[in-house]
Amino acid sequence: MLKISDLQAKDIVNMENGRRLGTITDLDINLTTGQISSLVIGGGGKVMGLFGRGEDEVVIPWKNIIKIGSDVILVEVPQFNDRFKPKSFERRS
Repeated sequence: MLKISDLQAKDIVNMENGRRLGTITDLDINLTTGQISSLVIGGGGKVMGLFGRGEDEVVIPWKNIIKIGSDVILVEVPQFNDRFKPKSFERRS
């Protein structure tokens, strides 16, 4: 079993370009199923989303996660730019 604190300690790396995106600052959880629906990266000054979402946060749907390793989480975010954008990314089929 994986703890939230274990996830937060891992770096998020984009498989598209090998770039480090940051670390997890928040999680979106489906309250009906109890499953994580997405990871939130970036945006300082908030404590687990208690004060709302910042404009510089990136939401990555769970389906875009390729692999969770011991030190990193590999994701596929094909449209990621140098600056964070407040939108969700969808994995290409």
